Amino acid sequence: MHEVDMTRCLLLSMNEWKQQHAPRVPAVDRVHLEVGTFTCVEPDQLVVTWADAVKGSWLDGAELVIESVPLVGRCVRCQATYSPDPAEGFRSPCCHHPMEEIVSGRELRIRSVAYGFESAPSPTNPVSRPTAAR
Repeated sequence: MHEVDMTRCLLLSMNEWKQQHAPRVPAVDRVHLEVGTFTCVEPDQLVVTWADAVKGSWLDGAELVIESVPLVGRCVRCQATYSPDPAEGFRSPCCHHPMEEIVSGRELRIRSVAYGFESAPSPTNPVSRPTAAR
């Protein structure tokens, strides 16, 4: 189950990111990920493992939003880019050469984080929580 390991790595990255804001603790609303279709990671399962892993932590309630990145290959013979078909052995549709170069589809990275900081209440603004993206 790659999703558990990926969630651990994601939590490590988020904890390192949190340290950059110390002593303040960011209130995270959403973590946006790019996940390639060729990563062997199931996005739905990653969302479930994330939700379980963040319970009771500083990330409790933060939503994991996943953008799927399609697999794109490039033919080294004709330099054409294409969407590889597993039924065709991932071969180039132009010359049937085996796929040797992956252009996209192996990504697993944090694209952005929607977060804010609690600020002191004021008479005109009882609670302000501006949102920023990283």
